[in-house]
Amino acid sequence: MSEPRKTPLYDLHVELGGKMVDFAGWMMPVNYGAGVAAEHKQCREKAALFDVSHMGQVELRGRRVKQQMETLVPSSITTLPIGKARYTFFTNPQGGIMDDLIVSNGGDYLFAVVNASMRDQDIAHMRSLDLEVTEMDDALIAIQGPMAETIVAEYAPVVKTLKFMETTITSMGGTLCRISRLGYTGEDGFEISIPVDHVERITRAFLQHPDLEPAGLGARDSLRLEAGLCLYGNDIDNDTSPVEANLVWAMQKARREGGGFPGAERIQRELAQGPSRRLVGIKPEGRAPARRGVEVADKDGNIIGAVTSGGFGPTYGGPVSMGYVAAEFSDPGTPVDLIIRGKARPASIIKLPFVAQNYKR
Repeated sequence: MSEPRKTPLYDLHVELGGKMVDFAGWMMPVNYGAGVAAEHKQCREKAALFDVSHMGQVELRGRRVKQQMETLVPSSITTLPIGKARYTFFTNPQGGIMDDLIVSNGGDYLFAVVNASMRDQDIAHMRSLDLEVTEMDDALIAIQGPMAETIVAEYAPVVKTLKFMETTITSMGGTLCRISRLGYTGEDGFEISIPVDHVERITRAFLQHPDLEPAGLGARDSLRLEAGLCLYGNDIDNDTSPVEANLVWAMQKARREGGGFPGAERIQRELAQGPSRRLVGIKPEGRAPARRGVEVADKDGNIIGAVTSGGFGPTYGGPVSMGYVAAEFSDPGTPVDLIIRGKARPASIIKLPFVAQNYKR
């Protein structure tokens, strides 16, 4: 088994007291000295810096690049304006989700960011197209939180003009970087693609700001869970359809109706008839969290689903879970039980997200 890879910021994480763990084949900080709850609070109230260099960054160039990309995803890429980004997903022939990703229109090329755990699969998948597919070696950091614009604008004033899901290339400290206004926390913020040779210098400069602190994987997970954002491998996977996962908003009407992507038959059938199960928010009563794998039962004791993500929501102030239940039990307010260590513990279905998303529209 190969050794985990290290991001260009590995030494800085260690210097800052990061607790390093193997995540998707990369050594990443799960938290720093202040702990997950403090890092979570920092992101919600001020701003936090995350290293996301383990994600795959890809440029796609060639003839009819947008039309070709549309053959792999159920979202509209041909109508995506220059400088805009779009959330989408690769679907398989069975209508399941191979991975979710962000695609940006760079004009005569596309820029895609894929999950670390699926990057090799995804890049090979894109190379099935008649395109030039280049895996970039730039580092990637995310600055997230209500103070993110103020902090990043000190080095790149153009970010003040960006709205949610917009992207640009600009000089930052004399270095050309891609800055995209998006993220994975439910807060306003940016993902910044930086040449490897310059990322430590730029990251250290950002961290001089009094309202910015580093944060690790633990806070990233609790933040995205409160925001109702799916984690690939937990809440969505090869067996899950976009309809079941409440991701229909990411498929534009023309694509939903016209098809032309893998698994369209199942997805269009579920759009017309409804899926047999749906992703929901689940609020356990009391203080004990219900984590991945916990079974969900109706009040008669029948198993109707399972938790896919769960933990404590620091901003929400209590345990939060997401999971799939049979469609007839998916309405907000429906009482259910969580089977934890053989005991039925009361909970209820709630509408996601647990904490309102705070993007700059």
